[in-house]
Amino acid sequence: MYRRNIFHILFPIAGLIGLFILYQAWLKPTYLPAPPPSQPNTVVEDSPITQPEPRHDGPSELEAKQTRLINLGAVPNTTYRDQLEIIRDDIEKGNVTAAEGKLSDLPAAVSDDNRTRPYVSILWNNLGIQQEKHGGTTASLKAFKKAASFDATNPVVLLNLAHAYWELRDPAMTQDFLERLVMLAPTEPFPHLALADLFQERDQLGEAVRHLDQATARASKDPAVQSYLRTVTAKVRGTEKSEARLTSRDSQHFTVKFDGEADQATWAVVLEILEDAYREIGQKFGHFPSKTIVVVLHAKSTFQSATGSPAWADGLFDPVLGRIQVPAQDALADRAWLTRVLRHEFVHALLHDQLGSADSAVPTWLNEGLAMEMSGDRWSDLDQIMKQQFTLIPLTALEGGWGGLSSDAADVAYLEAHSAVHYLIDRFGMHQTQQLLAQLKARQSFSAAMQSQLSLSYEQFQSRWIDQLQEHGKKG
Repeated sequence: MYRRNIFHILFPIAGLIGLFILYQAWLKPTYLPAPPPSQPNTVVEDSPITQPEPRHDGPSELEAKQTRLINLGAVPNTTYRDQLEIIRDDIEKGNVTAAEGKLSDLPAAVSDDNRTRPYVSILWNNLGIQQEKHGGTTASLKAFKKAASFDATNPVVLLNLAHAYWELRDPAMTQDFLERLVMLAPTEPFPHLALADLFQERDQLGEAVRHLDQATARASKDPAVQSYLRTVTAKVRGTEKSEARLTSRDSQHFTVKFDGEADQATWAVVLEILEDAYREIGQKFGHFPSKTIVVVLHAKSTFQSATGSPAWADGLFDPVLGRIQVPAQDALADRAWLTRVLRHEFVHALLHDQLGSADSAVPTWLNEGLAMEMSGDRWSDLDQIMKQQFTLIPLTALEGGWGGLSSDAADVAYLEAHSAVHYLIDRFGMHQTQQLLAQLKARQSFSAAMQSQLSLSYEQFQSRWIDQLQEHGKKG
């Protein structure tokens, strides 16, 4: 029986992008050492299966308690004092539109005043925090950039900008930017987490480990955080060691690692399949990966031990390292199988790249269903299930991990995932589906995103989909 991969869901570590979620909940700075006297001080401000496995998002209830506002203090006694007081009051009252307009209209001469410039930076920073609360990270990015342009030495301002860059996967978050942030905020783990992410994307795993170690040393607020970081570090270090003997070959968008002796004939075919998937699926999905994707080819005999995957897994997308991994020995004997697996895993990589830290907010049924639908892979064994009697699993019970599912329940889960996503795209279109994902990326709940984008509740969507599924079953 051709077994599909759900290992990226079962993997016990959410991935380096999960470190951002963990940082948001546990490590986001509530204060930093007091800046120089010329700047104001920083404020510390009934189902047939079991319930879904918990997602590794960290204690999100703590996030609301974190604050990154900066105490404005007294307005500098300059020519612009009255204007700045009005803007300050607007921000504190939540009049963000009015405050942004007035800040944008300040005369250019403000930038030349050494007393006013740091204050304007903090106004922009606090405006960004207000915008983030109401409109998500995308709405706040401009304000954080403005804040940094007025004062590139304030560590809180730069940390806020870095949060926005990483969450949006903005290419402006460069190595130089992060290394400067390390100098400004030497006790903070976040810049090292971001640098580790940057280096692992470049496949410089040794440097990634070095920065993970430094992040762990600075993550002293909770022993559980340090344990989590050490586990991720061990994963990266082990991968670096296991891949040291492999040969690499690059195409325009992929790097394939393989045993130089065993897989000479395979890597070229893998690159060809992946480049075709990049063009076709990327165009269909309306998104192309922003970075090179690493693909590791394993011998069948070592695939499980090298990846920690279950015996039935045909491949996996590993979010910790951003890698597609497949057992490719003798794969050319069944090119159709190899194509199906690679295309399926490419969609997972594509979603991971597009959604960034919000990847974990996507319900598993939607993630898997998109991988099946967008890769164009029709599973004949699922068609056979439709002809049999089976107990329908509510979609709400398929949002989390699928690790507790029996083999039969997993088959039904895949059937439902594919069917529900097919109905979603067929009924509402790919554009609306992308807008739904955009709402999840903006941290809106799935039920709220569905209501706002599809104009029907989660329950209504499920009811209508079930009606369609049952009708299809009758025709079958």
